[in-house]
Amino acid sequence: EDIMKMGMARHGASTTTHPFFRACSGKPLPPRSIRKNSRLWKTHSSKTTSTSDTSETLLTLPSSGASISIETVPSIDEIVQSEWDACAYPQDERAEKVPFLKHSFLAALESSKSVSRDEGWLPLHLVVKSENDGKLLGCSPLYMKGHSMGEYVFDQGWAQAFQRAGGSYYPKLQSAVPFTPVTGSRLLVRGGLDEDDRKIVSSALARGLIACCHQYNVSSAHVTFCRGEEMATFRELGYMPRLGMQYHWENRRRGTEEKYASFKEFEMDLKQSRRKNVRQERKRPAKDGLRVFRATGDDIKPDQMADFYEMYVAQTEKKWGRDYLRREFFDEIYETMRDDIMFVFAEQEGTGRLVAGAINFIGSHALYGRNWGCLPPESAAGDANLSKLFRSMGVDTGAQMSGGFKHLHFECCYYQAIEAAIELGLDRVEAGAQGEHKI
Repeated sequence: EDIMKMGMARHGASTTTHPFFRACSGKPLPPRSIRKNSRLWKTHSSKTTSTSDTSETLLTLPSSGASISIETVPSIDEIVQSEWDACAYPQDERAEKVPFLKHSFLAALESSKSVSRDEGWLPLHLVVKSENDGKLLGCSPLYMKGHSMGEYVFDQGWAQAFQRAGGSYYPKLQSAVPFTPVTGSRLLVRGGLDEDDRKIVSSALARGLIACCHQYNVSSAHVTFCRGEEMATFRELGYMPRLGMQYHWENRRRGTEEKYASFKEFEMDLKQSRRKNVRQERKRPAKDGLRVFRATGDDIKPDQMADFYEMYVAQTEKKWGRDYLRREFFDEIYETMRDDIMFVFAEQEGTGRLVAGAINFIGSHALYGRNWGCLPPESAAGDANLSKLFRSMGVDTGAQMSGGFKHLHFECCYYQAIEAAIELGLDRVEAGAQGEHKI
């Protein structure tokens, strides 16, 4: 679910001319406190007609009366990792944990320069702290955006309409995980707080986004791929909801709430014709001389990360896309997150040379498919002999998605992911944005 809050129209600003981007050129900005505008921070209740300023109520915790402060932070490295993760990954077995919200994932994006001012993603994370002891109570991954790329929410039409109306759409504020169309909390609240305190911190974060619009003089605040239960908080503040659609595979036997025991059991839930197709498609990589295997944790080798980056870049070039993620990003998540990663690789039998791969992230409830890549046959791992082998096998070197290998994309990205989710006992597979073929 996506929400947005439109601010005031402005004139003549852009990514390069807006004062905030100019101020950030060459040096980081220090943390900046968010001013408590009385109109913004006032509660809105139909049960009272009082016009007194109740902002102080919103800035104290009901359980203790402790005051809270709100500020923006220009780099996630300025936030202690354990403090951020106490909000993003609370020690609550019921809470769904999404690896992309981890400090280590967001830090890898920043340190690798995949996310930076020059890339049009300026970190501006919103934090709520206790003024008593400085403890982080809540946070929201936030960026000043100079464009709409890498969001998987295509709002360029809004930008054009805003411009025709006399305003300037960019820069805008975006609460999101860059390049990651995965639903997760955007109002991250520290675990262990009681329900009333959680509501206050959540509301403070949502109001803080609006306050940032005014304080930095930008057009709008957007919260993309947030959880449905956060919508009520945003709606109360006048955010406009927008619903998107993704297709997820659910690990649930037909007509029951039971999970599948094996991929074969899942196949038996399919129509006979579809079951036959799946089995034939899964056999095809072996017929083409490929071995498909998975690797996670310490089973992932550094050279495999390097190979996968080549595949990732090759795939984006085939699809006229952009390789948003830099090589250094993959190196860093290898060091800090490999227990959260599951690769699916296809290697040439006999030589062990990798020709295709898909990277997945393991959450508490879901397996998240993110990026896929396949080297073109004529340059697979730079091996001329391999190209000759492809041609002798009659492989279609013009095929774009799977490097000429029929059904390899589906095997690496979907069938292997489904099989792994069943083995791990996860609830679902989220294969990202786009169409119904992903079910």
